[in-house]
Amino acid sequence: MAVKRVMVGEIGRPHGVRGLVRLRAFTEDPAAIAAYSPLTDAEGTKRYAITLKGGDIAAVEGVADRDAAQRLTGTKLYVERDRLPPPDDEEFYLVDLIGLAAMTDTGEPLGRIRAVEDHGAGAFLIIDGAAREHLMPFTRAVVPVIDLAGGRVTVVPPDEILVRPQANEEDAA
Repeated sequence: MAVKRVMVGEIGRPHGVRGLVRLRAFTEDPAAIAAYSPLTDAEGTKRYAITLKGGDIAAVEGVADRDAAQRLTGTKLYVERDRLPPPDDEEFYLVDLIGLAAMTDTGEPLGRIRAVEDHGAGAFLIIDGAAREHLMPFTRAVVPVIDLAGGRVTVVPPDEILVRPQANEEDAA
């Protein structure tokens, strides 16, 4: 099984001319991101040793000028899942949902969770089904039960996302 990685930050724009960068941390305490250094890219192939310099300013090992810092802008920073502290009761990391079976509240299988994404309007699940991919908002109303130990989630698809073709409707493509 592949090592699960959790995105814990992102490198922002350069700060000054000596290679410092702005760092956007997604950890509960923004300063805690430095404790996980070195961080990696999503695949774990590139490593980034981060040293906080104060506030959201950081140095990246091997980056000594503004041009090198600029090339890192937008780089997402990951840590191996097993390096993170265990979540409290009733909490979990979103990465822990990946691979779980998704079932309707009536027991009908929808597929397996391939990814959990959030583009700013709230997280959603990407579920690979037998016939098609399902995108479900990750809310308590749509995903009322998360059973990590049992390896499954219960999904109640909202009616407004089920689009059925109308009679005599032609394919728009």
